[in-house]
Amino acid sequence: MSSNTPIAALDAVEVAYGDRVVLGPFSLSLSAGEIVALVGPSGCGKSTALRLLAGLEQPTRGGVTRAPGRGETSVVFQAATLMPWATARANVALPLELAGTARAKARIEAGQALERVGLGAAIDLKPAQLSGGMAMRASLARALITSPRLLLLDEPFAALDEITRRKLADDVLTLWRETHPAVVFVTHSVDEAVYMASRVIVMRAGPGRAAAELTLDAPLPRPSHFRTTAVFREAAERLAAELAAATG
Repeated sequence: MSSNTPIAALDAVEVAYGDRVVLGPFSLSLSAGEIVALVGPSGCGKSTALRLLAGLEQPTRGGVTRAPGRGETSVVFQAATLMPWATARANVALPLELAGTARAKARIEAGQALERVGLGAAIDLKPAQLSGGMAMRASLARALITSPRLLLLDEPFAALDEITRRKLADDVLTLWRETHPAVVFVTHSVDEAVYMASRVIVMRAGPGRAAAELTLDAPLPRPSHFRTTAVFREAAERLAAELAAATG
């Protein structure tokens, strides 16, 4: 794949359920290592766009380009979707085992992945023994263990408290710095979008279409004080105004 070829793209896609169009036409081109946030009112098709990129749904019209190959795309959903009967280590090792890696080797790599997300002491715990934030960290470790080129996040922090959300946002950016996957994440939080993304696409109410696009000229990962800067405040105000216009 050449450097000019997008990692993933949606080309004038539309998704219709019967006579009801829920998305589109909507286009998105994603470069290697880019972080893009999708924001918009509920029901505008944000998660549908993510499912198209993940290959979990097909468009009614339009084209989808996806990172090819097993393990090239990983998805983290709002719920951690861990196997309740398995340990954190077994859950994280699963993608490697499904790809043919020997179980012993996969379990070693899973332990290392859990260490990277701060769960080294929890590798033998089952999901019921993990807090919400810990379960989401395990889900992130599982998503990243195959070193995907495309990481899709569908409101993964929505059910968490604000302190945990902020910590996990930093965790995602730290992990992104290590392997630089392209990232698309869906969020309802203006602050989260501004903090995490290099580009934010505002979608209008269904059928979802792009209403505005903001490019954020600030380094990634963000410095610890970024939320106190004028750049952050101005971008958040601008994005909130665009979102209000798209919702209205």
